Amino acid sequence: MIRIPFLDSQQPEAFPPVNEALSEPDGLLAAGGDLSPARLLAAYRLGIFPWYSRGQPILWWSPDPRTVFDTAHMHVPRRLARFLRTCDWTLAADTAFETVVRACAAPRAGQRGTWLDPDMRKAYQRLHELGHAHSIEAWDGDALAGGIYGVSIGRMFFGESMFSAADNGSKVALLALARALCGWDYPLLDAQVASPHLFTLGAREIGRSDFSARVAALTAQRGLEGPWRDAFPRLAPAELAT
Repeated sequence: MIRIPFLDSQQPEAFPPVNEALSEPDGLLAAGGDLSPARLLAAYRLGIFPWYSRGQPILWWSPDPRTVFDTAHMHVPRRLARFLRTCDWTLAADTAFETVVRACAAPRAGQRGTWLDPDMRKAYQRLHELGHAHSIEAWDGDALAGGIYGVSIGRMFFGESMFSAADNGSKVALLALARALCGWDYPLLDAQVASPHLFTLGAREIGRSDFSARVAALTAQRGLEGPWRDAFPRLAPAELAT
């Protein structure tokens, strides 16, 4: 039987040390609590994120190793680079946050449900209204081709989920996010857990202790405040090809 701590609902900033997370399942640290802005922000500052399925209590995770992108060193595969050079999509930030989150919540092929239930969507919407959660959108005319959203604290960005409605949609949004973050001196983009898709774009893995130290330093710095809509650089997809 798996035994993990249950969080005190009266202490939103109290989490067990991340080195107490289980190795199987990798990174499971605690359960319970709530999805209040105070608890979510405290979790992210410690390198912890929520993930659970319908019918489960809220589960909190800190996997080891952690998958990250160095925003200055993204990799663009040749086929994607060719696509970008002729792509006429428009890139933007925070113009359709709720729509991006809902698209990320849609069940994927072969899945019955989604981890982004209504309570989770409401929680990230609250963080968005507080200036901590942001979306990047790739627009094909008036249609969303893809997008990504996540949480920003200080000079650290924690990617949460992305989606594609058209081929390469999520990849273009991710590259645009990394390019903007690099320009704003956000050196690290958290991608949480490994996947072949992420490694093709330059993701790498680092140990949890290293990740926690980087997060502590970066979240303590002052970053971009407020909505990103006007601050987001005017990028053309072709600029992301190199």
